[in-house]
Amino acid sequence: MKKTILTIAAVTGVIAGTFAQVNWKIDNSHSKVGFSVTHLMVSETEGKFKIYEGGISSKTETDFTDAKIAFNIDAASVNTDDEKRDGHLKGPDFFDAEKFPKMTFIATSMKPTKVKTTYILEGNLSIKGVTKKVILVAVGSEKTVKDPWGNIKYAFKVTGKINRKDFGLTWNAALESGGVVVSDDVNLNITIELNKS
Repeated sequence: MKKTILTIAAVTGVIAGTFAQVNWKIDNSHSKVGFSVTHLMVSETEGKFKIYEGGISSKTETDFTDAKIAFNIDAASVNTDDEKRDGHLKGPDFFDAEKFPKMTFIATSMKPTKVKTTYILEGNLSIKGVTKKVILVAVGSEKTVKDPWGNIKYAFKVTGKINRKDFGLTWNAALESGGVVVSDDVNLNITIELNKS
């Protein structure tokens, strides 16, 4: 974990350093780090993380090709609107938040597709002490806007899918009718609004 924190600090330093052209901070009050899983093989349960932070550096205000991104999430901030379930998620069966308090994402590549403002975002995601490469789709705004307080804004909708078992989140229970309580696949649904620094 100490090594991961140092890595984030190093990446953040690059973001703030001479290689940075446009720096951004996440506007948490207008962003959401969400996820969903299939529950009991028939429905979907959604959740989110309430505490997170990160820094982004882009080439221009609207060109995020190979953007520098460092992002971390407080595992204990998971919220699924069910106190008992949230307690289970924070425990050893899932995030083990006391032992592994932070989840991190550090981008390694962000390449534009043929669709305008759409990127393939690759990076290293660390959960519960396990780091895996993930591939996400990031769809950006068509342009920046200035809010009434003079802040330059840009936003992304980021989606993707991971297998929770790849990160050691292996708990499950079998159903009498067949199948399991929780799907292995986790859908990521993230909305990020950015403030230009």
